[in-house]
Amino acid sequence: VGKTYGDAVMGYRDSALIGLRYPDGRTTLNPPMDEVIAEGCRAIIIAEDDDSIRLTQPDEALIDAAAVRAPKAVRRKAERVLIIGWNRRGPMIASELSKYVRPGSVLTVAGDTPGFVDEIRSMPLGSRNMTVEHRVIDTGHAASIEALDPASYDSIMVLGYSDTMEAQSADTRTLITLLHLRKLSERLGVHISVVSEMIDIRNRELAEVTRADDFVVSNKLVSLMLAQASENEYLSDIFADLLDEDGSEIYMRPIGDYVDLTGPVSGYTLAEAARRRGETAIGYRRKREEDGADGRNMGGVVVNPDKAEVLEFLPEDRLIVLAEG
Repeated sequence: VGKTYGDAVMGYRDSALIGLRYPDGRTTLNPPMDEVIAEGCRAIIIAEDDDSIRLTQPDEALIDAAAVRAPKAVRRKAERVLIIGWNRRGPMIASELSKYVRPGSVLTVAGDTPGFVDEIRSMPLGSRNMTVEHRVIDTGHAASIEALDPASYDSIMVLGYSDTMEAQSADTRTLITLLHLRKLSERLGVHISVVSEMIDIRNRELAEVTRADDFVVSNKLVSLMLAQASENEYLSDIFADLLDEDGSEIYMRPIGDYVDLTGPVSGYTLAEAARRRGETAIGYRRKREEDGADGRNMGGVVVNPDKAEVLEFLPEDRLIVLAEG
C-alpha cells in the first residue's frame, strides 16, 4: 500500500505481480505503472504457492539499465492467418481473432469436413476487421498443403477433426499435416509460424518432432482453468479480463527488442525493460535442444522465473509480457 504498481512489480523476486483487485470487486491486469496501490486493494500474483510469496527489496546491482533497449515504434499491419482443419471451436476462434487483428486482415480456412463450407459462409465474426476465405482440400495430402502457400501467412493454426473422428485419429491427421508443414519449411529454408491443437495430451510429446511453435490441448486447458477457478472465486474474473479483447493480453515478443543480447541479463533487468514500456513481464521462452521439459519449463517456456537468475539469450528467444495490443 502506498507504492506504485511499477515499484511493486520489482518487489517480488520469486513471484510475479500481474494486476490488482480493487475494493469494489473490479480486477485490472497490468494497470498503469504509476498507479498508487490504495488501501483495500489485493495483489494478483503468479506464484508456486501462497508460502512462496515474499515482498523483498529488488537487487539494484542486478538491474542493468544499460542493457535495456528503448522501444521502437511498430505499426501493426493487416495479417494473413491460415487455419488448417476444422471443428466446433473454429467459429469461436475466428470470431475472437477478428477482434484482435487490424482492418484488412484475411483468414483462410482449409478443410474437408461435412458441412464445412456452409458453416464458414454463415459464420458470424466479432468485428469487420477480417474477411474469411475457404479452401476445400485434403489436409493430409502434402501437395494440397503446399498449394496453400503456407509460408505467405503470418501465422497458421492446425485444428483437430474432433467432431468427425476419434481423438487418436484426429491427432494422427494433425500430426501428418504438421509433418508436411515441417518438410515444406525445411525445403524453403523459412520459418513457418504454427500453433497446433492436440486432442489427447498424450500425443503432445510425439508432436514435438514436428517443431511446431506451440501446442494447445483444448480439453486439458479447460480442465485446468476450471480447477483453478474452483479453488479461488476471483479467478473467473481474472480469466475473463485476460481473455477480453480490451485491456492487456499475453504476448510473446522477441527478447532482443527489450534488452541487449551481447551479454547475460537478469530477470530483474527483463522486468525493468518491460516496466519502462508499461508492460508486466511474467516469463520467457528460451528453447534449447539440450533442455529437458519439466513442470516449469515446457517447450522452453518458463513462467514466474527467479528475477535474480542471470541468463544468456538468443535472438529467437521470447519475453512473455502482459501488455495492451
